[in-house]
Amino acid sequence: MLDSLYISATGLQAQQVNVDAISNNLANVNTTAYKSSRVSFEDLLYRAVVRTSPLLGADAAARVGAGVAVGDTSKNFADGDLKQTGVPLDLALRGAGFFELLLPDGSSAFTRNGALQVNKDGLLSTAEGNVIVPQLQIPQEATQIAVDATGHVTATVPGQTTPVEVGQIELARFINPAGLNATGNSLYLPTEGSGDPIRGKAGDAGFGTLTQGFL
Repeated sequence: MLDSLYISATGLQAQQVNVDAISNNLANVNTTAYKSSRVSFEDLLYRAVVRTSPLLGADAAARVGAGVAVGDTSKNFADGDLKQTGVPLDLALRGAGFFELLLPDGSSAFTRNGALQVNKDGLLSTAEGNVIVPQLQIPQEATQIAVDATGHVTATVPGQTTPVEVGQIELARFINPAGLNATGNSLYLPTEGSGDPIRGKAGDAGFGTLTQGFL
């Protein structure tokens, strides 16, 4: 009886984690670049229970499981639907890749949230102030900013007949993005499971492309 209660309790606990993950997915349905979580389960260790068999006339062993546990909680990095915003610095990633960000402590984090802006220093950054890597300086007098599918950035400046070169937005990808550590604010950190970042340009082999004015 005690074993039955324990096994039932493991099922309740595992399903609670699953319901929590589903609730968080629903709560973030309108969060830009949010990637849904998926919970996987695994059965617990089996143990041998010795019982006497009247038919066999000897002791026989039966293997009984100990219940269920949460095996892993991973992110689904499949592309979401694009939403047109018309904002020049909103950049949607289509396909594999992340924007690399410089955190205040000097470390790097990665995101698929392309809602960018120009900070007080004229650098492209996120709404939280994390500057994208490599740093791109936008001319203060720029009246228009253009970003093509490969991340090439130009700016229209008064008095110039041709757009001014700003730089190149680079992307990073991972062998196993599901192994990234989600820390909140749509930020991810590398782990041993994800592998080290592989950096490149949008449109290169293995990398997605950018679409300006969409999220």
